[in-house]
Amino acid sequence: MVTLNCDMGESYGNWRFGDDAGIMPHIDCANIACGFHASDPWTMLKTVRLALSHGKQVGAHPSLPDREGFGRREMKLQPEELTAAFLYQIGALKGILAAEGGRLSHVKPHGIIYGMAAHDMDTARAIAAAVKPFGVPLFGMAGTCHETAAVELGVAFVGEFFPDLTYAPGGSLIIPRVQSAIDLTLAEHRMMGALTRRELVAVDGTVRPVDFDTVCIHSDPPNARDVAALMRRIIDTHSKSLP
Repeated sequence: MVTLNCDMGESYGNWRFGDDAGIMPHIDCANIACGFHASDPWTMLKTVRLALSHGKQVGAHPSLPDREGFGRREMKLQPEELTAAFLYQIGALKGILAAEGGRLSHVKPHGIIYGMAAHDMDTARAIAAAVKPFGVPLFGMAGTCHETAAVELGVAFVGEFFPDLTYAPGGSLIIPRVQSAIDLTLAEHRMMGALTRRELVAVDGTVRPVDFDTVCIHSDPPNARDVAALMRRIIDTHSKSLP
């Protein structure tokens, strides 16, 4: 069954970001920021408690050390340095989960490092090496270095699809610098194409196959709650139609 996940817990201090409370009831898995691109210990704890109170799976959402750029600026870290940064972040979230009686479900890289790892094996291996000790799956893009590195290092892998983002002709994600409301009709069309035909349409109109077992949405668009409710309804309806 296809699951629905969301990047969450991205507030920091007095800065409030994302509609976590409105989105949480609709998803299966919460990817919680770990402090390097957003969040802080108190936000992590509150988001973990929110997720567990709704019975949701909780994964770590680590990133490059780029809070000012929200983890969306490319940085050149040595592979061992990147592995250490991810171990640090995943370990922090796992500790908070343990204190609340929860368990780490998965790891989902955030932002620019997600895209970098899709195309660079050294980066992908460094991330997979950080995930391996925790014995949980890595969420990523199927058919890219994400999956190749995970298989190589013996890490379980779960492919993702993004109905609230656009895809470049080569299959990479296009990340907006400024969030605006998601076109629900377009998002629904993307989701239905992915679920029923296992394909996506890039911005140039080319059609590409897509392999996935989880659908990722984001908490920061102004209508994120509506996107979450729509995706939940589409996934559940599709699941009921399967033999």
